[in-house]
Amino acid sequence: MLTRLFRTKTLEQLRASAEEPEHQLKKNLGVFELTTFGIGAIIGAGIFSSIGTAAAGNMADGRLPAGPGLVLSILIVALICGFTALAYAELASMIPVSGSAYTYAYATLGELMAWIIGWDLLLEYAISNVAVAISWGDYARSFFSTVFHVDIPGWLGMDPRSALKLAEGAPAMDLAAKLQALAQAKAGLVHGAATFLNWEVIRTAPTVAGFPITINLLAVVITTLITWLCYIGIKESARVNSVMVIIKVAILLAVVGLGIRFVSPDNWHPFVPHGWRGIQAGAAIIFFAFIGFDAVSTTAEECRNPGKDLPRGILWSLLICTVIYAAVALVVTGMLHYTKLGGIADPLAYIFTEHKMGGIAAVISFGAVIATTAALLVYQVGQPRIFMSMSRDGLLAPWFGKVHDKFKTPSHATVLTGFLVAIPAALLNIDEVVELANIGTLFAFVIVCVAVLVLRKRRPEAPRKFLMPFAWIIAPLGILGCVWIARGLPAITWYRFFAWLAIGLVVYFFYGSRKSRLGMPTAS
Repeated sequence: MLTRLFRTKTLEQLRASAEEPEHQLKKNLGVFELTTFGIGAIIGAGIFSSIGTAAAGNMADGRLPAGPGLVLSILIVALICGFTALAYAELASMIPVSGSAYTYAYATLGELMAWIIGWDLLLEYAISNVAVAISWGDYARSFFSTVFHVDIPGWLGMDPRSALKLAEGAPAMDLAAKLQALAQAKAGLVHGAATFLNWEVIRTAPTVAGFPITINLLAVVITTLITWLCYIGIKESARVNSVMVIIKVAILLAVVGLGIRFVSPDNWHPFVPHGWRGIQAGAAIIFFAFIGFDAVSTTAEECRNPGKDLPRGILWSLLICTVIYAAVALVVTGMLHYTKLGGIADPLAYIFTEHKMGGIAAVISFGAVIATTAALLVYQVGQPRIFMSMSRDGLLAPWFGKVHDKFKTPSHATVLTGFLVAIPAALLNIDEVVELANIGTLFAFVIVCVAVLVLRKRRPEAPRKFLMPFAWIIAPLGILGCVWIARGLPAITWYRFFAWLAIGLVVYFFYGSRKSRLGMPTAS
């Protein structure tokens, strides 16, 4: 039994599975497309929305503010991600196969760990995309209202849990009590605004059996459109992504260039209001803004020269985004004192509005829409390719690995990913989704750092077109850094993460372990 759980695939087996005619994808990507894919994934909802929360914190939830020291949080997270990026770069140059951390775990730590990572990557890609889709809906609704004066009803832009959130000072209630209070408020017997935080939304929402019908419709619409684009081809997806990356980078550079004139050094005092713990709390939040560079590795089979271009795409995208993030953090906290950024969903636009620059704020809102669209696109590209890799290994049914005859994309997995993102995005709260995505990514990063060291010992002779420098120092630092960031997450996030992994183990033992191609007598 233990032998079966820890059996590994050789590098030769991994490459051979990718060359099977029924699984081959089009090779259309070069270093430019890979770099823009990385930037497209990294610069998304995170920098446009979480920068305010990371700087101001939330004392009610026990989150200490990083203050202007957020720039230190960003640089620390970038360094930790840089350690991991070097590990991804070496492995991607050795194993140019779609599947990312799942594939690397299969080659080093065995089938069980590969399954766990594959299941975990659902949290990074699909669940991250849920958060991005929710953010896109919020920004798009605000943008349409500000620029085009088109007001989309609030109940078509909010999840049910947020809609029923109680106002500050209202007594605690279970769901039944909330519905009773809502009925009374609609009848004029209870003051709705004093009871419900989003009373103006649920006041006009239709009800079924007393339950308000609220849904983030815009999140569903954008997910559907992006899924269609991913379905018809990687080349088309890359072209659209490159255009969006140029737009959003230009807007963020404009934020820095225009905002620097309004920076007041007084706003940087105190620079680190809560010391090292505040920096750690800021790092745990801002980490979400760095997720994405690893998604480049999922396109390995569609690269023209994966050995050289994949490492370049991964490292260049991370470096470019780090410089932009650090500059934006310094300008934002210099333009407005960090204590005024708490609870602001669109902090970049808000700051320029406070400085009487409404036109710039509208452009920033447009940039947020573009940024989240690009991030959504890259994650929707990544997740189906992980499903495909798991399917051709037998750990998922053959249906997941179907490649479209014309478009040469993992068609079934792409459509499934669309559903996995659209439905939760319509109904879930963004805060819990972000934290789950963070912990799932950190776990994958740890495994990748371990995988580099394992292959250094087991296959020192294997060709490596990119070599991680000082691997026995940098990889352990990457592992320790990920653990440090993870410790800044709430305990409830850990409980949900372990519950998710437990569900995955049940699926593996009932299906994956029995159907694994590696366990078949004819497995090559």
